[in-house]
Amino acid sequence: MTFDLRLDTLSAAYAAGTRTPRTLIVELREQAAALNPEYHLFIHLLTPAELEPYLAALDDRDPAELPLYGIPFAIKDNIDLAGIPTTAACPAYAYVPERSATLVEQLVALGAVPLGKCNLDQFATGLNGTRSPYGACRNSVHPDYPSGGSSAGSALAVSLGVASFALGTDTAGSGRVPAGLNNLVGLKGSKGLLSTAGVVPACQTLDCVTFFTATAAEASTLLALTARLDPRDPYSRANPQWNDASAFGRPRPFRFGVPTQLEFLGCPESPALFAAAKAQLEALGGEAVPLDLAPFLEAARLLYEGPWVAERYSVAGALIEAEPDAVLPVIRAVLEKAPDTTAVDAFRAGYRLQALKARCDTLLAELDCVLTPTYPRPVTLAELAAEPVTRNADLGYYTNFMNLLDYAAVAVPAGVMANGLPWGVTLFGRVFTDQYLLSLAAALQEAQGLALVGGALPHASLPARPAHHDRARLVVCGAHLQGLPLNGQLLARGARRLALTRSAPHYRLHALAGGPPLRPGMVRVAEDGAAIEVEVWELPSSELGSFLTGIPAPLGLGKVELADGSWETGFICEPYGLAEAEDITAHGGWRAWLASRSAV
Repeated sequence: MTFDLRLDTLSAAYAAGTRTPRTLIVELREQAAALNPEYHLFIHLLTPAELEPYLAALDDRDPAELPLYGIPFAIKDNIDLAGIPTTAACPAYAYVPERSATLVEQLVALGAVPLGKCNLDQFATGLNGTRSPYGACRNSVHPDYPSGGSSAGSALAVSLGVASFALGTDTAGSGRVPAGLNNLVGLKGSKGLLSTAGVVPACQTLDCVTFFTATAAEASTLLALTARLDPRDPYSRANPQWNDASAFGRPRPFRFGVPTQLEFLGCPESPALFAAAKAQLEALGGEAVPLDLAPFLEAARLLYEGPWVAERYSVAGALIEAEPDAVLPVIRAVLEKAPDTTAVDAFRAGYRLQALKARCDTLLAELDCVLTPTYPRPVTLAELAAEPVTRNADLGYYTNFMNLLDYAAVAVPAGVMANGLPWGVTLFGRVFTDQYLLSLAAALQEAQGLALVGGALPHASLPARPAHHDRARLVVCGAHLQGLPLNGQLLARGARRLALTRSAPHYRLHALAGGPPLRPGMVRVAEDGAAIEVEVWELPSSELGSFLTGIPAPLGLGKVELADGSWETGFICEPYGLAEAEDITAHGGWRAWLASRSAV
């Protein structure tokens, strides 16, 4: 039996009393047990006795009290669940934690119910899902292809309909490649946004915990509920206010990078699927901008050709040295060069990475996001068996650089190949633009209308409010206009001009007394207003405070209505400042008034 396990539909069923967590979880557990011999998605399914404490905790609770009341979720088996073995897909490494990972604790406190621990590529080293002594994970749709990894079982738990969402991890693409191969959204948030306390490290400086969901809207909800600073995690980072739940909304016109070096590794279908996704983003208001991907790809090569392999070895190395046969040969082969890595190598690679990041950050500064394929082409299980390292690397072509460069990314379904295999794209951008990227992903899902897990079609999930990110919009009407005396204050803060436009026809414009520089005052009026020429600029949100404190009276920042009906932050003037001011509304804008004075 197939259930609609999306967060909103399941919550509505609980509220209406048509389902209970107990009956649902029992049925899902039976379904998962029936699927496991073929797909190997779970290493450990919780027994009825192990599930009981989580279900009992919900017995006397009102569903309305808990945002995730009765929501079933699955956990990658390198993430701790108290009292249940954590194996990292290596029986010899297994231990039983006394405490759950911080993120698991958060989810349980919100009412979610863990169903079990999921299979993975051993020590989270792999992108295909076949590197596990607990069995290779096949694709949820096509038996000749892998599930993708390393978060293989986590993706399968959602795509096969036994969990509403699942936790994975991502160091090199493990939270995105399985999403792309299984018709899922895979959110690889900004590093430190979701706690990694209680997670077996792959590369602790790079690791991220990820969400697998059917829709981007669900990933947005989960992120908003769990993005918290964690004292248990030394790499935890506070989520800026510009990246909270209110940032999730409908995209306004945006600029997205499209790599000039697109690589599909000979796949005959991927180019057309990518072109279609690009066209859909353009239809949503996006402007495609060519992007040089070379420095990103060079950074990607550092992950396995550089000293970060030694960081992986710091986790599994002792076991490899003591019991080499306890670790799969392919994992040993990946890590075998690590002991020869020196501190000098590490510093040199760090210097090179920093130089590459400076170049990449400059390229991203003028963009709202970048669009890439999630994987260049699918690889078959037979190809992986014949060339396990090379074909695994193919899957990570577009994913390996993200965490090294400290970017946020979300994989989203974007089509289906002729053989039925899911295909997807990834949107990535600057750190802490997660909710904005999810907004674009949700808009893309709505526009595409692809069937979700279980066959349901996506419904409108974006709120009416505009999406926003780490850049703030600012309306200027006077000395800060492009080329005028105070425009340098914006340029020094990394601002760029978005548009030359007009206000709504509800304002009067005045030339204030004093100067230099001459300054205008724009005031909203109830009648006899006019449309005033203005410019819309965008500057880093972190710079807006210093800009505001430098604005002299009687001016300030408030909300200004534009001709298209939108409201943006902009210059306003307190009424007392108009006592000796000249009304220049008839000129229609500050530049026109300045020109009239020059002509006299």
